[in-house]
Amino acid sequence: MAFRARGWRPPPPPLLLLLLWVTGQAAPVAGLGSDAELQIERRFVPDECPRTVRSGDFVRYHYVGTFPDGQKFDSRYHTAEDKADKNPHPLLRIGENTRVGIYWKDLQFLVRIQNHGLSYDRDSTFNVFVGKGQLIAGMDQALVGMCVNERRFVKIPPKLAYGSEGVSGVIPPNSVLHFDVLLMDIWNSEDQVQIHTYFKPPSCPRTIQVSDFVRYHYNGTFLDGTLFDSSHNRMKTYDTYVGIGWLIPGMDKGLLGMCVGEKRIITIPPFLAYGEDGDGKDIPGQASLVFDVALLDLHNPKDSISIENKVVPKNCERISQSGDFLRYHYNGTLLDGTLFDSSYSRNRTFDTYIGQGYVIPGMDEGLLGVCIGEKRRIVVPPHLGYGEEGRGNIPGSAVLVFDIHVIDFHNPSDSISITSHYKPPDCSVLSKKGDYLKYHYNASLLDGTLLDSTWNLGKTYNIVLGSGQVVLGMDMGLREMCVGEKRTVIIPPHLGYGEAGVDGEVPGSAVLVFDIELLELVAGLPEGYMFIWNGEVSPNLFEEIDKDGNGEVLLEEFSEYIHAQVASGKGKLAPGFDAELIVKNMFTNQDRNGDGKVIAEEFKLKDQEAKHDEL
Repeated sequence: MAFRARGWRPPPPPLLLLLLWVTGQAAPVAGLGSDAELQIERRFVPDECPRTVRSGDFVRYHYVGTFPDGQKFDSRYHTAEDKADKNPHPLLRIGENTRVGIYWKDLQFLVRIQNHGLSYDRDSTFNVFVGKGQLIAGMDQALVGMCVNERRFVKIPPKLAYGSEGVSGVIPPNSVLHFDVLLMDIWNSEDQVQIHTYFKPPSCPRTIQVSDFVRYHYNGTFLDGTLFDSSHNRMKTYDTYVGIGWLIPGMDKGLLGMCVGEKRIITIPPFLAYGEDGDGKDIPGQASLVFDVALLDLHNPKDSISIENKVVPKNCERISQSGDFLRYHYNGTLLDGTLFDSSYSRNRTFDTYIGQGYVIPGMDEGLLGVCIGEKRRIVVPPHLGYGEEGRGNIPGSAVLVFDIHVIDFHNPSDSISITSHYKPPDCSVLSKKGDYLKYHYNASLLDGTLLDSTWNLGKTYNIVLGSGQVVLGMDMGLREMCVGEKRTVIIPPHLGYGEAGVDGEVPGSAVLVFDIELLELVAGLPEGYMFIWNGEVSPNLFEEIDKDGNGEVLLEEFSEYIHAQVASGKGKLAPGFDAELIVKNMFTNQDRNGDGKVIAEEFKLKDQEAKHDEL
């Protein structure tokens, strides 16, 4: 139903009547004497009757008018020619001195038998004021006290109808008239919009004000309960501004003060609805309207986002800023609680930069200033969300509610963070590149989710520092650490496992937390060396390696000699690497022609900065 009524105007004075009271002396008629009284039979009375007809009310009703023998006193004029005649029907004129002629459109009677034994074309209701002389006296009296949907059978004696004169060609003199009446509508010019709230949510932080934009569902009926329109049938809310003339005046008034989630019935008299003319389609003239309204959404174009902090961690060393990268979980709902999206259902956080236009403006703003672990509710008006068009299963002009839980965030410029919890009294030997380390660790996310633990596995993790055996952030976090020290290292994703993460183990773009305890440190070799001599090198080194004295050193001879030097403490292989592979690489470096043997001419030492030599 299009409620827009920018061209609405107050209704003109009501049309005059169906039947006029013509004074005169009534002759006796069979069944009723000249002094007979009005007879009323209430054939159907509805269970609920909030209001009855009083003098001065305006009513709309259906009726059938017959004589006592059952003949309809209008049936003789149901012809196509009569219906096409726009002028007063000549047979229905009461006389030159009467106040008004009776028009054919005012005398449309029963068409079908159906509802309570009666059914009529909606345009056929008779619309008139009661108690203002616009009806014959008997009908003026018979309508008083009626309820909407009540059906009455009325016998009107001549003295309360057309008396001894009758209506020429239509109503004989001294006629008793029978009317079968069904009341459809009742209102008074003093009526206002009536509001009945039958459900109100426990929480109502805001109500509709003038210039707000609302989305609501409704069923629109007449006072008799006949449905004329429903947004539910269209499966689409009605979306409009309130109080600025986009709605009929009664609806503008009736919506004010509603809460989201509230349900109310708004009853509107016709002069605050579609007036005398109706809407030209579904709503007849002078019809009271009843709207059963459920408010789903409410905002004002001037609104900004609103933030409600649900859980804020006690320790919040840093809050999010523009340019940070966040990982968070969320449930996204409409104001009425309808869920439209959830990261939890995908079992994956939503990961994004904030303050840089990667998300809707309302979320860009709402995610600033959060702590890791914080839970907050962000309410986003549509002009900061998905606007009038909406997106996917988000309706146009919808206010969005995001309940978020911040898992972690970082900035691309972040380095690692190191916090030392314990250092032994003697902490003079510090780890450096090339050292072989054995340590325990617990690895977790910032929200405390445990990813891995060497303590649980019952064995240490062993690496050579600076050799690329761990992520860069871990390599940095293990530097300058002494045996026995305990520290926490926080590693941003660009120094950890990056955007990809580790499938099934580490989420993409995750900040990692390592709680570390260094258990053993074996000093490494100078950078670039895999073997060094601990002391002076024999001037007859080649001869010492070539034990059989044949002038050729094979790999077996070379390997046996090197291992013997290491065992005696005269030499040292780089710790943490495959010793056999190191020795083989050393031999290959000496075998310059690649023939699988080294001769004296090929044999050459490499000078060391530490005054040692390496093969």
